Amino acid sequence: MIVRQLFDPDTSTYTYIVADPATREAAIIDSVKSQVERDIQVMEEMGVKPRYALETHVHADHVTGAGELRERLGVKVGVHKDGGAECADLQLDDGDEIRLGDSVIRVLHTPGHTNGDVSYLIDGAVFTGDALLIRGCGRTDFQQGDAGRLYDSITGKLFTLPDETLVYPGHDYRGLTVSTIGEEKRFNPRLGNGRDKESFVALMNALDLDPPRYIDVAVPGNLRCGM
Repeated sequence: MIVRQLFDPDTSTYTYIVADPATREAAIIDSVKSQVERDIQVMEEMGVKPRYALETHVHADHVTGAGELRERLGVKVGVHKDGGAECADLQLDDGDEIRLGDSVIRVLHTPGHTNGDVSYLIDGAVFTGDALLIRGCGRTDFQQGDAGRLYDSITGKLFTLPDETLVYPGHDYRGLTVSTIGEEKRFNPRLGNGRDKESFVALMNALDLDPPRYIDVAVPGNLRCGM
């Protein structure tokens, strides 16, 4: 699978273009509306054929470009069915498969940050959105967040993947770009080295974080696929 990682400095969001090397059919994961022109240009230069705009969840920190990409490129928009984005063409669920030529994107429902979080498993790599971050995880204090569910999603699904599986997160605030499941099991300060569920929930519930800067615009906008 071809993977291209792009970055939005305003919201520290990673957008990914993934494509089948034989057919060049492609999906874009977690697009940012303000970066749509960039993303279209990159896909044109890569020579890929965009088929899907996939979301890892209904974001609170940026407005998605999925709806605009659908209008301009004819892609299908995919969001988990529990996310509440009725605008999506694909109401995804755990175990669904999305095909790009001979390549398969497998949908893993990984709720906890929100109730509609998914991770996308593709050819030895997992795109985890805000569920599992590099040496961190998504917050659980709004949008149906649930620390216990997030713990179960990460330890019961993501941490059961092979240790060498590459981890591509939805954000990073320190310039880190990719990790592995094995590294996160060992070194993630919130979840690594066998932290138990009770202490994880206590840690997450004690966080005192400011709300995301664009939450009042992003959530309602993303429920309409960014349109």
